[in-house]
Amino acid sequence: MQRFRIPFAAMASGCEIVLCAPDSAHAHLVAGTAIDEVRRIERKYSRYLDGSIVSRINVAAGEDWIECDPETLSLLDFADSLHRSSAGLFDITSGLLRRAWDFKRARVPDAQTLADLQPLIGWEQVERSGSKLRLARRGMEIDFGGFGKEYAADRAALQLAQSGIQHGYVNLAGDMRILGPKPDGKPWLMGIQDPRRKDGIFATIPVASGGLATSGDYERYFEIDGKRYCHILNPHTGYPVTHWRSISVMAPLAIVAGGCSTIAMLMEQRALEFLEATGYSYLAIDCEGEIHQRKSSALP
Repeated sequence: MQRFRIPFAAMASGCEIVLCAPDSAHAHLVAGTAIDEVRRIERKYSRYLDGSIVSRINVAAGEDWIECDPETLSLLDFADSLHRSSAGLFDITSGLLRRAWDFKRARVPDAQTLADLQPLIGWEQVERSGSKLRLARRGMEIDFGGFGKEYAADRAALQLAQSGIQHGYVNLAGDMRILGPKPDGKPWLMGIQDPRRKDGIFATIPVASGGLATSGDYERYFEIDGKRYCHILNPHTGYPVTHWRSISVMAPLAIVAGGCSTIAMLMEQRALEFLEATGYSYLAIDCEGEIHQRKSSALP
């Protein structure tokens, strides 16, 4: 059994599949099915692609109902569960705040600009009737970016498992799903990026199976007068979170780990209470650089 690393690009990110297989031909054949699945999900749910169902829902905002297939309905149900468990902080209608925040121009929007967007934000304004969905107001949007990569990682891992792969993992720009340990039974060692050093590793986490996701204030941000403004935006205020540098969560699925890490970032001072209640393992770094962690006995 040999180890193979197959890099690829998807979802505007560098990605990789690492797996153990008898030979290179088999490894690349199996990895190809997983990569195809990642790209299928990107085509279906990217807000940047005109033909995606997310784009069609957004274009029809305030007007038409859009028929959704079972896969899309399940993701909408998941978005609803995240919204409820976060007291409304995880809201897939809040992506339009990017209209105000341009992290390439390093400019803080004025209060009126943010106030003008607030009426268009609110999961409670998403209407559903059976398998159909409609955004109540013209100009509203939904965005699956808060869990899209994690969902794709889980789906890609499922493709690998169905092809007989027992040892390896899918890594979509740091959102990971681990199929199983190394062939010798030892866990994979996953590096967690240092949120204050671009090429640095802050910690190494042993993972034998499950999902691992990290949210942080270092992915897209700018600084003005020593204050950091990151891309994780509170839908209630329109402003970036500030309390945590980085939060990593391990859970049975990547999509669950990603939802928990993002909610924790949004909860700011209440994050640790939330994370403890989940029962999952986590590693968090606060704004002062202090480390908070929990190792769950429920995970390998």
